[in-house]
Amino acid sequence: MRIAISGNTYQHEMLEHIERLLLALAARGVQLVAERAFDSYLRQQLPGLPPMRQCELENGVDAQAIMSIGGDGTFLRTAQAVCSQDIPIMGVNSGHLGYLTTADVKDTALIVEALTGGTYRIEHRSMLELGCDSAQALPPLPYALNEISIVRQETSSMIDVTVDIDGQPLTHFKGDGLLVCTPTGSTAYNLSVGGPIMEPTTRCFALSPISPHALTMRPIVVRDDAVLDITTRSRAPLYQVSLDGQCTVLKSGTSVRIARAPHTTGVIQLQGTNFAHTLRHKLMWGKDNR
Repeated sequence: MRIAISGNTYQHEMLEHIERLLLALAARGVQLVAERAFDSYLRQQLPGLPPMRQCELENGVDAQAIMSIGGDGTFLRTAQAVCSQDIPIMGVNSGHLGYLTTADVKDTALIVEALTGGTYRIEHRSMLELGCDSAQALPPLPYALNEISIVRQETSSMIDVTVDIDGQPLTHFKGDGLLVCTPTGSTAYNLSVGGPIMEPTTRCFALSPISPHALTMRPIVVRDDAVLDITTRSRAPLYQVSLDGQCTVLKSGTSVRIARAPHTTGVIQLQGTNFAHTLRHKLMWGKDNR
């Protein structure tokens, strides 16, 4: 079995556990392929690591699975890079909350047994794709597993957002911006702006306004095969579009199109984990602290 490894380069407190995990996988005959920057970082700190061939995720990965070691940011970046390659991702938490992860980096035996024994399931999560008719540069990877946000840029003034769905007018409002999220992303930024929580494999998207200047403006859930055309105008010359933290700026008045991406992200889940369990234990949903 061949497993690719991705990660961030600020994991000093977890290096001992990462080393133990990689050595245990190698001892079980797993061939390891590591993201170039992450491999270089680890070898500066851990000279006893097993041999790992280097790769760049976005250039193609020859592996049966990818293990993303870090937090949700690392997982989202990995999903963006490999979404067209149909390789499932296991999130291994070495950060803080790690909502998208299925195991902790300290759980060496659990992770090794699951990957080598195939005792896991794969959930296929929908993604968003950003398009723009303008010649302005879009991000090199115009996909998002969590959300695409449209927000003001370098101004305290509100922006003016107009949304069409499948060529028909949907809404028009003024505020700080608009968030379009997948069910996977419904428990991230969307949750913070008052959007709905959605079971991650449902076939829908949510549109949640960010600080709208109207009591009547509320989030809405739409089917995931809908096509959204969004035009943003601002007193400032630019506004910002962010895809899971990958940011770009566009000229005021430029329209973008958001639709379901042609790719999905395969998320590896260990036995015993599910949406309800994660919601209760990581977000404390329904917890009564009285």
